[in-house]
Amino acid sequence: MNSTQGGAGGAGHTGPVVRRGVPRGCEEQVAALYWEAFGRKLAPALGPPAQGRAFIAAHLRHDRGVAALAGDRVVAVAGYRLGGHGLTGGGVRDVLSAYGPLRGLPRLAVLTLFERTPAEGELVMDGIAVEAAHRGTGIGSMLLREVAAIAAESGCRRVRLDVIDVNPRARALYERHGFTATHTEHTPYLRRLLGFGAVTTMHRPVTAADATAAREA
Repeated sequence: MNSTQGGAGGAGHTGPVVRRGVPRGCEEQVAALYWEAFGRKLAPALGPPAQGRAFIAAHLRHDRGVAALAGDRVVAVAGYRLGGHGLTGGGVRDVLSAYGPLRGLPRLAVLTLFERTPAEGELVMDGIAVEAAHRGTGIGSMLLREVAAIAAESGCRRVRLDVIDVNPRARALYERHGFTATHTEHTPYLRRLLGFGAVTTMHRPVTAADATAAREA
């Protein structure tokens, strides 16, 4: 698999390695990162936390993520949806099996709020989660560049993502990497349930530089 080395210090110091795919055996680490980053939003559908993390770990699609590893530990991950599959999976039967019909049916209704189907020629990002100790070290930027290279390699014309109004730090990162806001949907009725009241869709065109990066990788 392709990988790139990140710097996290001066000469002689190296940071986490970014690679395509989630390594087998790291499912629980990725699930923990995702729950830390998105647990407030996911809790109504997949909570309580322990059960939610277990569900995410059990239904990961390993080839739909880019991971940053420090040794054999995943310290950051970016998921994406392409070709009908995303990093986090689990269908109707999986939810009903894990939570039972009475608890599962209302959870399925909440999960439909998170569905994002890519348009033709589009890769949809499924969020970036970075371990607290590694934030601010450039790992998020490395993950974004690798996802853009994947989009170019897959023949996509653009990358799409959604960012919620209570995460300005993530939006600033995306804007630094060429994403522009195209539409904001105000959802005040979701603020009490999911913790946010607006979702902004952002697009970034796939560039010649992305294609070059994909070829070099």
